[in-house]
Amino acid sequence: MKLIDKGVVIEHGRPVIKEPDDQNEAVRKTIAAKILREHDDHQDPSLLHIRFDSLTSHDITYVGIIQTARASGMKSFPVPYVLTNCHNTLCAVGGTINEDDHQFALSAAHKYGGIYVPPGLAVIHSYNREMMSGCGRMILGSDSHTRYGALGTMGIGEGGGELARQLVNCRYELKMPEVVLVYVHGKVKPGIGPHDVALALCGAVYANGFVKNRVMEFAGPGIASLSQEFRNGIDVMTTETTCLSSIWETDDKTADYFARHGRPEAYKPLRIEDGAYYQRCIDLDLDEITSMIALPMHPSYALPIKELKRDPYKYLQEAQDRANKQLNGAVKMDLVSHIDDQERIHVDQGIIAGCSGGTYENIYEAAEILAGHDTGCGEFRLSVYPDSMPVYKGLVENGAVDKIITAGGIFREAFCGPCFGAGETPANGEFSIRHTTRNFPNREGSKPTEGQLASVGLMDARSIAATAVHQGILTAADEEISAAPAIQPYTFDGSIYTKRVYNGWQKADPAYQLRFGPNIKDWPQQPALKDSLLVKVVSHLDDPVTTTDELIPSGETSSFRSNPERLAQFTLSRRDPDYVSQARQIRNDPSASEIQNVLSAFAQHGIHVDPAGLSIGSAIYARKPGDGSAREQAASCQRVLGGAANFAKEYATKRYRSNCINWGMIPFVTDAGTQLPKGAWVLITNVRQALLQNLPYQVWVWQNEKVDPLTVETGDLSEDEREILADGCLINYYRSLHEKQHAE
Repeated sequence: MKLIDKGVVIEHGRPVIKEPDDQNEAVRKTIAAKILREHDDHQDPSLLHIRFDSLTSHDITYVGIIQTARASGMKSFPVPYVLTNCHNTLCAVGGTINEDDHQFALSAAHKYGGIYVPPGLAVIHSYNREMMSGCGRMILGSDSHTRYGALGTMGIGEGGGELARQLVNCRYELKMPEVVLVYVHGKVKPGIGPHDVALALCGAVYANGFVKNRVMEFAGPGIASLSQEFRNGIDVMTTETTCLSSIWETDDKTADYFARHGRPEAYKPLRIEDGAYYQRCIDLDLDEITSMIALPMHPSYALPIKELKRDPYKYLQEAQDRANKQLNGAVKMDLVSHIDDQERIHVDQGIIAGCSGGTYENIYEAAEILAGHDTGCGEFRLSVYPDSMPVYKGLVENGAVDKIITAGGIFREAFCGPCFGAGETPANGEFSIRHTTRNFPNREGSKPTEGQLASVGLMDARSIAATAVHQGILTAADEEISAAPAIQPYTFDGSIYTKRVYNGWQKADPAYQLRFGPNIKDWPQQPALKDSLLVKVVSHLDDPVTTTDELIPSGETSSFRSNPERLAQFTLSRRDPDYVSQARQIRNDPSASEIQNVLSAFAQHGIHVDPAGLSIGSAIYARKPGDGSAREQAASCQRVLGGAANFAKEYATKRYRSNCINWGMIPFVTDAGTQLPKGAWVLITNVRQALLQNLPYQVWVWQNEKVDPLTVETGDLSEDEREILADGCLINYYRSLHEKQHAE
């Protein structure tokens, strides 16, 4: 794989390093730019205002989104909105609260005209691939892995605030993103699966930010050699590169996919065009891809399995040292102990699941590898989750399920839980290999604050099956397989959805009553920003990256996402356990003597503010926050606890920065993180004026009895974003907007 950090122009179907005569016109020839322009309202030449063809959320996010949109004046869903139930489906935590959320969504589908997919029927992205994608379409989802580019659909994963904006007929705003060409050629070897290609991509482009907030456009002769499901499996993992979205060339295999799913009209050919210009290029040679593993605790820590096995002590020691540094001594990861006296690596668990692993072809090939073998009755165990019930039926009919369970595997229903710690949590100290999307810290469900730690390596389903054949001895599929099995196709049975999915699109019933459970609470009111702002830094995170899982843990906390105050108690609980109590102290007692002392200290340096015009809150500093999930709760929980700002060297993703904005927390950027230790007080005078008029910020820091100036900025903010921050949050912004319209 080669990264070309220069512009390329397509000539005779191939990329050539050169600059076009008219760059603006050449960029418009990319597939991505054409789709974006088709969805733009064309009111502002400097900023895209996108209206999506459909929206989608799952049962961790849809309650908060609908509550936000209701409070903002929504009367019905203006576009198809798919509400899936694939995260909180075990109903195992908190009594009735998970099923209460599901019934809330069903009632909302009736009231507002939504599409409700019952629990166990499909994971979010599989349903949208099967039933909502289409060439040239755009889908916005409140899940970071909203990626349907291989089906010709630009998917974008964002926090719930962005979906709420669509639900009240506002648009998704962004500047035209740069487009990176991924030029695919060659052919994968037997035993290589989509996760192998995806992990190699993540390893090549994540750390250097090569595709960050850009669109990845896949083209080239190598695509034709890949099945449609193989392409889907690569595509869903583009989220882990931090790109904004993805799009692929489409062909007869794409057309066949839509035809087999009963939607032939969803297909149209998408092709790269001669003269199209791409700001960067990735040369992806499929011939070079080998079986891969991503070691804890990030998908980008990827290397060939054969390399790992050649020197297991070196690579596992490096991985555990890196992890233990990141864990700051709370617990200790021990990977080296999984090496036996023959220098073989033992793993304790194998999981194939979710939108990346649970597809038909992944499970079918895994079953072929397992056929006639025995996974053993030792510590190693294997679980497999299909991504939809139609896929489940096909795997039953074609014998794959029989082969898996006969070998000793456990076959389950469509469920995303293993991907985020709501199921299959390993025992303390165990090493799990998974064909899922992420292996972030504690993503598998362990709790470091309680002395627990498990480790996850990401691998393709084929290598997981090969490892299971060897009863937990880490094995690469390309070592075992000399010829790929012929995959027996299955017949997609759409009646499974017809009989169970409630499709209320364009059938809204305003009189229908929403069904609430005791855990479903309204968002607490948030104050508007006053003239000046005083915040205390109550957490300082100097890690290279802070994930959304660290800002608000996944797993059992997901059950409380319909209850903002209850969920907020988990904020930073696995990273900074003191955060909640210290943030609450600032929120609950803003007139405390400490604050008066701080204001007196600033006054002694000639910096005076009117207390009546002063907003007081808390803030965090993180070097690079927001990698990973799109969950808005990573920001909203801070806001519920009185958070008023984030300070960062940079933001890991656009979506986390947008979440901060939509929840009224100013996303400051600064290179002076050392001036913001835990306990420091920051005063921004005339902040409201500076924000609304795009003026420089006047900022001072008080710590250790000293007052020093601080240089910060907020980067590009649209006019709407400035108003949202000034109003205190998205809900306040829409409320004031409607009040103004009513007054006029």
